[in-house]
Amino acid sequence: MAAERFAERVRGIELSGIRRMFEGAGKDAINLGLGQPDFPTPAHIGEAAIRAIHEGKTGYTVNAGIPELREAIAEKLLRENALRYDPSNVIVTAGASEALHIVMQALVDQGDRVLMADPGFVSYAALAALAGGRAEGLPLDATLHIDVEAAKEQMDGARLFVLNTPANPTGMVESEESIRALVEYAADSGVTVVSDEVYEHFTYGKPHFSAARFGEDVVTINATSKTYSMTGWRLGYLAAPEETVEACLKVHQYCQACATSISQYAAVAAIAGDQAPVAAMRDEYRKRRDLICGGLRDLGFSFATPEGAFYVYLPVEENLFNTIIQKGVIIVPGSAFGTRTPGYARISYAASQADLKRALDRIAAAVEESGKN
Repeated sequence: MAAERFAERVRGIELSGIRRMFEGAGKDAINLGLGQPDFPTPAHIGEAAIRAIHEGKTGYTVNAGIPELREAIAEKLLRENALRYDPSNVIVTAGASEALHIVMQALVDQGDRVLMADPGFVSYAALAALAGGRAEGLPLDATLHIDVEAAKEQMDGARLFVLNTPANPTGMVESEESIRALVEYAADSGVTVVSDEVYEHFTYGKPHFSAARFGEDVVTINATSKTYSMTGWRLGYLAAPEETVEACLKVHQYCQACATSISQYAAVAAIAGDQAPVAAMRDEYRKRRDLICGGLRDLGFSFATPEGAFYVYLPVEENLFNTIIQKGVIIVPGSAFGTRTPGYARISYAASQADLKRALDRIAAAVEESGKN
């Protein structure tokens, strides 16, 4: 079929390299490519969903989300992030992915520059392009943190700056000083900050700071997906100033109508309920991080220790990368996350310790084989 039959906005968009690696994995492959928690959704959350079904809460909800969930989100943002939002400033979405989509559609005009870290999460550039914008990568420093001074130089004339901390794919957590500097400079330049905070609860000794603490023109995006191991429930949210929420709601109500009702009632239990499972997951991720990082260093790799999320961003030569894949360990090439780090790979440690140990054995075999070539 001729390419001209498809909208120009999709012709230059590639299918996600992460999904392609995930869907192409063989039966015996150890998949360290997908950022998906392997924990079950906590029981009290599932029970809330079952209760909602039995009570017949399966119809459309108001576009922005059920009131009790928006109230729980507003309370959470105040309690955990020191952000004061009225429930009317919250939109419940089908995951953080939809929140990012509607923000781009509502705020980006044709040709607008949208800034993001390079390497950065694969969706940002694609969503900017689908909105008619021009994605522009910001460099990282030698420690894989955003180069603040370089970012300032690119800020003037941009429309959006997407800030992701803790970061995917690098696992780095930006400091309070860096976030404040970036948000304040963005405000001076008339740039709206979109703060993607889906990994906020998974940090290992370095605190997380929400960007909206340091400026008003900030859209805060989060989700239950990673925090509560609810990836398939597709439940996220955004919080923003009134005018921004109104613009985003216009897109949301026509592309989605509302997030799944059952997931919304489950999310009330997640956000307002027992948080002990989150701490338990964080502790286990720290153990997995230490396991995979120690094993990789024993094999001779040199890299920055991740400070959050559940990814290691590893310098890997192309020949070794291909050999690791051949050995049955699925990892994602740095080229999937931008243009600046082709000689890297992202390794997810959102897998069991047993699988991580098996993967290290296979990586060791790949290192030995590559060294003989």
